[in-house]
Amino acid sequence: MQVLIDTNVILDVLLNRNPFVQDAVKILKIPEDNMQKFVSASAVTDIYYIAYQEIRDKTKVKDLIKTLLQVVHVADVTEANILAALNSDWTDFEDSVQNSVAESHNYDVIITRNKGDYNKSNLQLFSPKEFLEEIKKE
Repeated sequence: MQVLIDTNVILDVLLNRNPFVQDAVKILKIPEDNMQKFVSASAVTDIYYIAYQEIRDKTKVKDLIKTLLQVVHVADVTEANILAALNSDWTDFEDSVQNSVAESHNYDVIITRNKGDYNKSNLQLFSPKEFLEEIKKE
């Protein structure tokens, strides 16, 4: 299974956001053999910026992202993804880009805490808690 993990879920881990951090950490700990985890290249820059705004320590933020990249892969964002997002009727451009990346890479799932932002997606959407419940069934 291949999943795109939304920016908010990654930030829950890096910024230790309660009560969300526990489920997000469990997802990142799922072995690679069971699930390939991806973030988009554009999400990495967003994650850096938002984490830096809170932490205010470039070295620490860089180290957090380097650690993150040991457990997730980075999905390319192409011109086609940007154009698809620009030409879509989604209200949130960033979410539209994320969705376009996930669809173009044929990922199975998007894991996000903002499922409502992805209501036009053709992919399966799960909150972290829902995803963990779903994989327990399998």
